[in-house]
Amino acid sequence: MEQRKIQTVGGGTYTVSLPKEWAESEDCTAGTTVNLHTHIDGLLVIQTPESEAETTSRVSLDIGSDEPDGIEQTLRAAYAAGVESVVLDAPEGLSDAQRRAVERVARNLTGVTVTEATDTRVTVQTLLDASEVSVTQSVRQLQFVALSMHRDATATLTSGSTGDRWGDRDEQADRLYAMIDRYFERGLARLDEIDALGLTRPELFGLWATANELERVADHAERIGLVAERLDEPPDEGLAADLADLARDARAVVEDAVRVVIGDAHVDTARQTLSRRRSVCDRVGDLDQHLFESTDADYRLTRVLDSLSRTAQHGGNIAEFGLRMAVRDGGLTDPVAEESAGASGPSAESES
Repeated sequence: MEQRKIQTVGGGTYTVSLPKEWAESEDCTAGTTVNLHTHIDGLLVIQTPESEAETTSRVSLDIGSDEPDGIEQTLRAAYAAGVESVVLDAPEGLSDAQRRAVERVARNLTGVTVTEATDTRVTVQTLLDASEVSVTQSVRQLQFVALSMHRDATATLTSGSTGDRWGDRDEQADRLYAMIDRYFERGLARLDEIDALGLTRPELFGLWATANELERVADHAERIGLVAERLDEPPDEGLAADLADLARDARAVVEDAVRVVIGDAHVDTARQTLSRRRSVCDRVGDLDQHLFESTDADYRLTRVLDSLSRTAQHGGNIAEFGLRMAVRDGGLTDPVAEESAGASGPSAESES
């Protein structure tokens, strides 16, 4: 990094000279037009039109005899990379299995549609507009889906009741995470995407990292539900109550941590959440030891305990993001202490 002094020219216009090495590397000379991007985080970025045009928005792929799973993986990768349009060519014609793979991706990813379909070509396009997307609200929705899955899966485990199909709601969680992941990737690559989202880069990273943890919470909820469905009968009343209490506290860790990251709770909640995470993990360890020593406990319940511990750990990871954001933004000041200081300040001054 180097520092340059701002100067003024006629009419009060502010100017600053460009580094010669950068100008030569970008073929900039007197009279070259460049684009200026101002950002909500206070940055001013200079970019040549040629380098801006290099951002990939459309790709063409020859899928030939590619397997359907490979096609699906490629389309998901293009979606995550922020590509807007993918053209799939098969000179010998697309098979029914390949078409079904394309349709499956379009059905399971937000904003994706098939805009062209012939015997030898399919065009898949993403129609999402960043200015109409709220990443914060998407994180809230992902939290709701993940924790509702977790709650219902635990109820099925402890009571033997029949729950919803976990796979359907896990797909919803995956869909929400994929959209957030896409906009995080585009925010790294495109200078205009961050402003369209109305977020700074650190804010977007915090939300993306939170979504990553929530997606794993949803996976553990599905795991608990699958174990519950395979048990011949629910655990005995005492063990069921212990599992329900642990699950409730693990979900509280996640919920409170997310509130800190999205700004609905003070940073002190993050500290309390990290303390609760330790308590949950310690209690899981104690109950796991009890199951190990028991002669009639179903071994599959250890998988449930592992998922409950990991749920709390993922919530703790989110709380750590909240603490990190508070340190960065100067939000660690105790509001009660501030209020007390404000109250004592004037009276001390008047006494003097």
